[in-house]
Amino acid sequence: MAVDTPTRPDSAPEAAPRPARPDRTRIPRAFYVMVLPAFLLFFVFHTIPVLQGIYYSFTDSPGYGPAEFVGFRNYIALFTDGRVLHAYWFTLLIAAVATILVNVIALAIALGLNSKIKFKTTLRGVYFIPNVLAILVVGYIFSYLFNNSLPALATSLGIDSLSTSLLTDAKTAWIGIVILAVWQAAAFNIIIYIAGLQTVPQELYEASAIDGASPWRQFRSVTFPMIAGFFTINMVLSLKTFLQIFDHIIALTNGGPGTDTESVSVLIYKGGFQGGEYGYQSANSVLFFVIIVVLSITQLRVLQRREVSV
Repeated sequence: MAVDTPTRPDSAPEAAPRPARPDRTRIPRAFYVMVLPAFLLFFVFHTIPVLQGIYYSFTDSPGYGPAEFVGFRNYIALFTDGRVLHAYWFTLLIAAVATILVNVIALAIALGLNSKIKFKTTLRGVYFIPNVLAILVVGYIFSYLFNNSLPALATSLGIDSLSTSLLTDAKTAWIGIVILAVWQAAAFNIIIYIAGLQTVPQELYEASAIDGASPWRQFRSVTFPMIAGFFTINMVLSLKTFLQIFDHIIALTNGGPGTDTESVSVLIYKGGFQGGEYGYQSANSVLFFVIIVVLSITQLRVLQRREVSV
């Protein structure tokens, strides 16, 4: 016996096709138009000069006239140049000492400003003033203080060790540079730490106080773990900034006495623009760029792993 299979009537309406979903990943053309001017300016005034500097690092160019291609000769010479090696050692010394000091001082001041004291808002503005001042102008003021005011004050007080300028002795000139660098850079770090401290819930302090935690214990177990991300930001930015220290040295010592306080940036400027070593110092700048990138990435990864551990 045959069984008739039901058939779909022709008059049954077919399901309407679903409208196509709009492509959310497509960026409107207007965005590219707005970004284009900034991209062109960045490419012309940054990318092209960087590429030209990399090219000149493989030449013996004095900064003018014809130049010959010398390959990796400049890079090899950097590792046997005593002046270059001293500049790197001095720069790393300044960067390490200043990075530690500026973060310790900035965090201590931020903790004080975050506590219940009077005129907190006014003090925050006062502490931020060094960040908006021109380094060269402030540097010349500090130079006058180190060369004239401080020795005169020390002589009147009978302190023989400070009766002469710090900047005239190679063993103490770096101290003056660190003082100026830390004084100027602490302002920005203070603002970052204050922003971090304001994200810590007050309930944590109240709970730890009930448990009998001392202020130092609260800082170790509550405050610092909660602001670890801000600490990482300040450490990375501070090290990068101090590795490129330039204006402070120009204003205080100009690299002297002799070449004892020359940083890498000062050496690149003097040798490349004043000493006819444009190609050689271009190689130095490329090497310095690679070192800064490697140190910054390494520091960032190490500190970020510590954030997870705390």
